[in-house]
Amino acid sequence: MATTTAPFKAKLSKVSDRELRVERIFNAPRDRVWKAMTDPVLLAQWWGRGNKLVVEKHELWKGGHWRVVEHADGQTHGFEGRFAEIVAPTKIVQTFEWDGMPGHSSLDTMELEDLGDGRTKLKIHSTFMLAEDLAGMMGSGMETGMNASYDALDRVLAAME
Repeated sequence: MATTTAPFKAKLSKVSDRELRVERIFNAPRDRVWKAMTDPVLLAQWWGRGNKLVVEKHELWKGGHWRVVEHADGQTHGFEGRFAEIVAPTKIVQTFEWDGMPGHSSLDTMELEDLGDGRTKLKIHSTFMLAEDLAGMMGSGMETGMNASYDALDRVLAAME
């Protein structure tokens, strides 16, 4: 598996055959990153790699349902899950499922660390039900799509200044 270590690219590390770690630094304070990641209006501006994104549900509470649908190149890509834990502005635990792999969800723990210098470190730990689920997600273009979304998030964060 390739990992990207260039500045402002997500670094993906396989922890085990079912676990993945993602790290990425954003040049913005934690509160701003949190807002961009939890406000549905801002989320729609970056989450789908900058493509049109419809936020169908965003119930930001324990047990709440979230669902987004990206529209790009004449196709739609839906993603959804449930929020298991929310600790503003530092942590979200949620399930994640892509319509392209129905029934193959992961449990994702996202943490935002204030680096103390106006930057924020994003850490995501994903646990998949099966090793094949992680392999399938990695084979789907996850790393490329994630980096394109985070590049779009960089632009949203800069516009929020």
